[in-house]
Amino acid sequence: MSTDSPRTGEAWSRAELLARIVTESQRHYADYSLFNQALADHIGLHPTDLQCVGLLSLESEPVSTGEIARLTGLTSGSATRLVDRMAKAGIVRRHADPHDRRRSLVSLSPEARERIGAAWDTPGRAFGAVLEGYSDAELAVIADYLRRASEVGRAQTERLTSGDTAGPAA
Repeated sequence: MSTDSPRTGEAWSRAELLARIVTESQRHYADYSLFNQALADHIGLHPTDLQCVGLLSLESEPVSTGEIARLTGLTSGSATRLVDRMAKAGIVRRHADPHDRRRSLVSLSPEARERIGAAWDTPGRAFGAVLEGYSDAELAVIADYLRRASEVGRAQTERLTSGDTAGPAA
């Protein structure tokens, strides 16, 4: 993919590219937040429930409510209420933890996975179409950037929620 400027055809300087990435990242975050709200409304879920569904869909095994709290940034009490609400709605299922009889594990119900997967069909194709114009090497860079940016985001979330506002930048 070219870094040519749409305004003049000239190559972008590194400083311009970095500024553009920051600007486009902010726009992407805002637009994706609006999309998440619209999709949640369309499905009939709260946006936090949809975030939890998305995160649970990435897990290969059922997870504890404590892990849901960690993944979503909720307190343990809020995560318990979220799981209770989602279990009542048939979105998640509780399973006995084979290693600790005092706790249960949570996974998406097959019906919810199918229903939400169907709702993601059209947006998923649209987002996939955006990636079609990139070479394999460019896709590797995009994937690496997203992974690394997510790691930084998690570290910064931990730093801010711990009260350490003067910690390291990364």
